[in-house]
Amino acid sequence: MSIKPLSANALRRQAKPAKLGFKSTADLTPAHGLIGQERALDALRFGVAMGARGYNIYALGAQGSGRHNAIRRFIETQARERPSPGDWVYLHNFDEPHRPRALAVPAGRGCDLADALDAMVVQLQSGLPAVFESEDYRARRQAIDNAFQQYQQEAFGALSQKAEGQGLKLIPQPNGMAITPMQDGEPVKPEVINGLPKAERERLEANVAVLMEELQQVMRTIPQHDKERRDKTRTLDRQTAQFAINQARRDCLEGFDDIPELAGHLDKMGAHIIDNAQIFLGQEQATEAPLDLRFNKYRANALVRRTGDDGAPVVFLDSPDVEHLLGRVEHVPHMGALLTDFTLIKRGALHQANGGYLLLDASRLITMPFAWQTLKRCLRSREVAIENPSSGAVTMTAVTLEPEPIPLDVKVILFGERSALRLLATVDPDFGELFKVAAEFDDTIERNDETELEFCRLIAGIARDEVDRPVHVDGCAAMIDRAGRVAADQQRLSLKIGLLADLVREADHWAAQENAKMIRAAHVNRAIDEQVRRVDLVREKVHEQVVRETVTIETDGSVVGQINGLSVLQTGSFAFGKPSRITARVRMGTGRLIDIEREVDLGGSLHTKGVLILSSYLQTQYAPDTPVSLAASLVFEQSYGGIDGDSASSTELYALLSALAEAPINQALAVTGSVSQNGEVQAIGGVNEKIEGYFDICSARGLTGGQGVLIPAANKVHLMLRADVIAACRKGEFAVFAVEHINRGIEILTGTKAGKRGKNGAYPSGTINRLVEDRLIGFAEARRAFAKGGSKSEEGSTDTDE
Repeated sequence: MSIKPLSANALRRQAKPAKLGFKSTADLTPAHGLIGQERALDALRFGVAMGARGYNIYALGAQGSGRHNAIRRFIETQARERPSPGDWVYLHNFDEPHRPRALAVPAGRGCDLADALDAMVVQLQSGLPAVFESEDYRARRQAIDNAFQQYQQEAFGALSQKAEGQGLKLIPQPNGMAITPMQDGEPVKPEVINGLPKAERERLEANVAVLMEELQQVMRTIPQHDKERRDKTRTLDRQTAQFAINQARRDCLEGFDDIPELAGHLDKMGAHIIDNAQIFLGQEQATEAPLDLRFNKYRANALVRRTGDDGAPVVFLDSPDVEHLLGRVEHVPHMGALLTDFTLIKRGALHQANGGYLLLDASRLITMPFAWQTLKRCLRSREVAIENPSSGAVTMTAVTLEPEPIPLDVKVILFGERSALRLLATVDPDFGELFKVAAEFDDTIERNDETELEFCRLIAGIARDEVDRPVHVDGCAAMIDRAGRVAADQQRLSLKIGLLADLVREADHWAAQENAKMIRAAHVNRAIDEQVRRVDLVREKVHEQVVRETVTIETDGSVVGQINGLSVLQTGSFAFGKPSRITARVRMGTGRLIDIEREVDLGGSLHTKGVLILSSYLQTQYAPDTPVSLAASLVFEQSYGGIDGDSASSTELYALLSALAEAPINQALAVTGSVSQNGEVQAIGGVNEKIEGYFDICSARGLTGGQGVLIPAANKVHLMLRADVIAACRKGEFAVFAVEHINRGIEILTGTKAGKRGKNGAYPSGTINRLVEDRLIGFAEARRAFAKGGSKSEEGSTDTDE
């Protein structure tokens, strides 16, 4: 019985350089990332064009697919067609100092406004002292002081003359004025006054009392006149300061007619300067605080600055924590306290992206404390309010601000895998309201002549941006083949742009080692080999254990109930195939199939599912009218780690059939594939790695020409094998068989026909299926015989059953 293996040409699809139609990527128009993604592009266009609330975009795709750079280029192209949004400036709030005002200014004018206010402060620092030192001010100030002094002189002069006419005199005292009698130009001593006659003394005291009353009346008018003097002085100071402020205000407003709110702010600012002019006149000493607490309130904080001609902003935030999203209010320490003012308000990504697009990584966003809730709040309220989620923990010695919120108009694009999308949609019902557009990126593209050329244009774009030399057409063909291998499909190409870019860069490195002018296929293959070599130490050690027979794998001879299964091990991003010996043992029992891996908790749920399916196949395929009286066990020999997946279920079934039929299995062959209840061999993953893993073991021991691998026929389209495996198959040193049904596989493994039921309902004599059925019927008859022999025999027959 001869069953032909797959031809060498069926083991890999190779690009033909001659069909590509160019010499090198220098001849191509470069492409950047979004090839074969029309579904995702349409979703992006729709989401970008929709201005309604909630039409933000979630971009789904695998890591390394190049979504970030490709979408960024696409968004930047769209953004250039939109007008540049305005700048935002924070100003001191003279009515509520803890709530800085947000002022919208035309694009590119924020820094100009800040510079203008700084210039106004500088102008006033010199202008105000100048006007207060002017001759006009001094003259008017002197006139006010002179008028007050003249009033004092006139009032006290008249009273003094009256006193002198009565022999009295006004004498200044530390606490006011006193009236005393005079004689010969000298004050009369008290004892002299006491010695005067009574009438004379009473007359003198009466005169003094009258003068004292008049003196008190004059003294009572002095504070009022002094107040009038101070009021006039203050009015003069305000008028003088207003003159300087008006000039500085006119200079500041010049060129800012398009900011109507500025005039009102300057009015309040001028009023505050008039009330605090002393800080400009040097009458208030500067402190050593790290903030300029005297003049900062008259300046501006240009929070968002744009050029005005670069379109809408596109911002990618790599670390989307709350502070980077919202911005923050910084504090500086001073004498045990934390000080701040509006000049220490720092912008966040939402401020930068306002009026444009904000790109975020979903996985990082949801792992940052408070970040998702913060973004959601801003999108729902359509404003950016700088808040500290842990503000309740700030000490009482910290000065805090509540900056005025800024209106928000932004389109958010979240990058993530389907797992992050599922998590957000499950745990937060608001997610669907805020992100209504899903742009799903495929990680592969259909492979045909047109897409191969598009793929080469993608290589051209990477080569132009990343390396120093173009890629020759045979190098492009090698990269196409590599993309097919990464996709594990002859009809698809991988769109993992990150891996492709790495390959271009590394191939360029090896080309540079040879001083080559172009990257050739040899350089690409060298880069691939070196990539594998850097990460395949574990594979080397595992295969070494098999070659040294520490782990027992037979690659020749025939054994009953023993077969080589194939699995895939993953170490980081590198996967490789590992053969395992699977054995089966059978005896009479009550129909229980023991999966030893499951019994010791080393088998996963999918592996258990596969074992139950093959158990079902046995029960329905053979002796359907006879009670199953089988006790069987299956085990992966020398397996010390967990096993999952059903890709070994067909392999285990072959081992069981061999054990039941007592038909030896060719140990030169290895098997992979899952099985259905109808005996169909079904596709599995990692077919290339599994074949190559077994090939490496056989090659290390020496290829005999009889070695090979059985794979599901459905996996033929996934074959993208290494060149050395294909070369061995072409020489007849190794073989790959495609199997559709268990019957075909068991024939290849045992060299015996499987057999089909005849019209009499029986399998042909000598076939595998006949041997299996006869063995199962024999177990049933033996069990009945034991049952008739007594319960003791029955109990003995159930030692292996539950």
